Amino acid sequence: MAEKKHSVLALLEILKKYSDEEHVLTLKEIQAHLENEYDTVLDRRTIYTNLDILEQFGYEISDFEDNGKGYFLAEREFDKGEILLLANAVHASHFISANQSNSLIGKLLDTQSKYVKADFKDKVFMPNPLKTMNRQLLYNLETVSDAIRDSRQLQFRYLRYDSKKKLVPRRDEPYVVEPRYIVYADARPYMIVTSMNHPGFIHYRIDRMADARILAERSRPLPRRSDPYDYARNKLFMYSGETETVAFRCTNEIMDHMIDIFGPDLTVLPEDDGFRIRVRVPAQGAMYLAQQFMDSITIIEPEELKEEFKRKLKETLKRCK
Repeated sequence: MAEKKHSVLALLEILKKYSDEEHVLTLKEIQAHLENEYDTVLDRRTIYTNLDILEQFGYEISDFEDNGKGYFLAEREFDKGEILLLANAVHASHFISANQSNSLIGKLLDTQSKYVKADFKDKVFMPNPLKTMNRQLLYNLETVSDAIRDSRQLQFRYLRYDSKKKLVPRRDEPYVVEPRYIVYADARPYMIVTSMNHPGFIHYRIDRMADARILAERSRPLPRRSDPYDYARNKLFMYSGETETVAFRCTNEIMDHMIDIFGPDLTVLPEDDGFRIRVRVPAQGAMYLAQQFMDSITIIEPEELKEEFKRKLKETLKRCK
């Protein structure tokens, strides 16, 4: 029999695992779970005492006087809706490997009763075939964060998929950068950095990094405080390159998409058959956007970009012959 001085913790685990607002435990059910899972036999008085101790430590427990049925843990670290939101976000994130997703989701669901776990696994969970094969994401995040905190340079290999769908280094020599910020953009985690070999900010996907290592060399001081999300917002679909002002003519059907991409502060100029927007983005990002919504969006300026887009369309038509 387990020592009774541990029975408070055993009781807490029983309430966490088997009780919620829809599954209220009677005193007999609590006693049965304690005996079956912890080899602990407690009388009613001891259980009442342990419940009082838990409440004194801040646990909110609904009792028979509250609900007329029994006992359940009324408040947890996360509500059911919060857990389902977080667990689904982890599961839907392609940049987190399947094994890491399962581990993170398991830890999140461990804060809930077994019935919430069943709800998620039976009704919500679907296989995600787009998960990355790179398992170093969480290590990379920690390492980048530490390098930023300590103002140290970072060395890493940057990966790409080859023709055999294997992640391989983009080049033989490692990259060396000065990490500045971590941002999430275009549903991916990015490291925004400066470099001795490149003026201004550049960015790398953290889920495509491998063998990250903090170096002894310190990063140079930034000349001024910058907003990393300002940088990310101007990198449409996180394409690199200098930004320029691009004007698009759009049909009304894609208003939702434009707000999703550029945010609610986007300036929209209504027209008879749609609307016009003007944004600062890299040229490659602008053309990618026009390709994605070819039936609903037109580049109207600058003229050079408009002509470049026409040329690419003509090349595409030739390949289709």
